[in-house]
Amino acid sequence: MIRTHIIPCQLAKEQADAFNLASGRVYTGVLISHWRVVRKKRIWLSEKAGTRWSDHRTTASLHAHSIDAAQQGFYKACRTTRALRKAGYPEAKYPHWPKKFRTTIWKNTAIKHEGQALLLSNGRGNEPITLLLPNHLGDVLRVLEVRLVYDKRARRYTWHLVVENGKQSKAALGSNVVSVDLGEVHPAVVGDEHESVMVTCRERRHEQQGHAKRLATLSRALSRKKKGSRRYKKLVRAKSRMKAKHKRVMRDMEHKVSRAIVEVAVERAANTLVIGDVRDIADEVALGKRTNQKISGWNHGKIRAYTTYKAEAEGIVVVLQEEHYTSQTCPTPSCRQRHKPRGRTYRCPSCGFQSHRDVVGQVNILSSFKYGAPGHIPTPPIIKHRMPHNLRLMRRRRDTGQALAPVARRSSGPREAAGL
Repeated sequence: MIRTHIIPCQLAKEQADAFNLASGRVYTGVLISHWRVVRKKRIWLSEKAGTRWSDHRTTASLHAHSIDAAQQGFYKACRTTRALRKAGYPEAKYPHWPKKFRTTIWKNTAIKHEGQALLLSNGRGNEPITLLLPNHLGDVLRVLEVRLVYDKRARRYTWHLVVENGKQSKAALGSNVVSVDLGEVHPAVVGDEHESVMVTCRERRHEQQGHAKRLATLSRALSRKKKGSRRYKKLVRAKSRMKAKHKRVMRDMEHKVSRAIVEVAVERAANTLVIGDVRDIADEVALGKRTNQKISGWNHGKIRAYTTYKAEAEGIVVVLQEEHYTSQTCPTPSCRQRHKPRGRTYRCPSCGFQSHRDVVGQVNILSSFKYGAPGHIPTPPIIKHRMPHNLRLMRRRRDTGQALAPVARRSSGPREAAGL
C-alpha cells in the first residue's frame, strides 16, 4: 500500500527557502513563457515544447527530475482546468499567477535509501541532503517521492514522504453491509439491522466552537491596530499559531473517529460500508447565522476520506448513498410516514415510534441502499456508544503517529455502553 507520512524538517530555514524558491522560479518561468507565446503568437505550447524551452533557460541547483516536477506542475494544472470545464464548471480558470515559492519534489530517481537515512540529490556538483528516517519508517519497501512542504499557518517546513510499505489489503471477514450516518453533533452512527454504534466526540464540537470564539477575539483586536505595526504583526503571528494548532487537533480527532468507524465495520464482518452522501449539504442554502457556522465547520469530508482509505486496507468497499428523507421517514415497515424530528429524539406522530434521530438516519440509509427507499428496515434492538477521543481515558492513538501516553485512571480503550 502507498501511504504519505509527515515528519519534521531539520533543515535551516534559509536552506529550505532556497530549494522552494528555485522550484518557484522554474514554475514561474514556464508559466510566463507559455502565456507570452499564447498572447503574441496565438499558439498553445505542448508540454514537451514548453519543458524543452524551459530546460535551455533554467540553471536551478536542483536534481533534473525535481526541475521536471516543477515544470510539469503548470501543465498538470492546465489539464485539471480543462477537465473541470468539460465537467460543467465554466468558472474554472487556467493558472496565471506566478509563484515565488513552490513545493520542491524529489522523485524516486533522486532518492537513495541507506539504512535509516535518505540521500536526496540536488544535481551534479551539489551536496545531497541527508534525511534521517524515524524508526517506524526504517523498513519501508521503497520511497516513491519526497516533498518539502511549507506550512503557512505553523510557519515551519515539513517533509512529506510517499512510501510503499509492502503491505497488502486484507480480505473482508464477511459479506455484511454496514451503513454510516455522518452528523454534526455525533460524528457518526455505524451499524446494520442488528446493532448500531454511536461514535460520540463532544470534544470535536468543543474545539470547533472554542476556536471560532478565539478567532473572533483576535480578529476584533486586529481591527483596532494599524496594519503593518509591530502589535499588528504580533497578533497575526498569534492567529497563525492558533490556526495551526487547531488544524493539528482536528486532524487527530478525525483520524480517531474514522478508525472507530472502520473498527465497528470489521466487528460486524462487513465487506461494504455505505456512507450517507452529505457533500452538498451547504450548497445554496441559508440556514441562519448560527446554523451556517456549524455546517461550515463540519468536517465530514475529511472523516469520509480517512474512513475510505482505512476501510480499503481492511478489504471493505466504501459506497456513497443519497440521504433524501432518511432522517424524516419512520423506520417502522408498517408506517413509513415522514415527519421532521425536533431535538435529538425522533417521534413518529402516526405510530408512536421513538428512537434517536441519528440511529433512524443510519438504518434508513441502509434501507435505501438495500431496497431503494427508506423505511423497510426497523431500528436495531441494540444501541451502543463509543468514545474514540476522550482525554480522561486516552491521549493519542497510532493513526496520527503519536505514542499512546499512560493515563492515571481507567483503561486506555474506548468506552462503550449498551442500551435499548
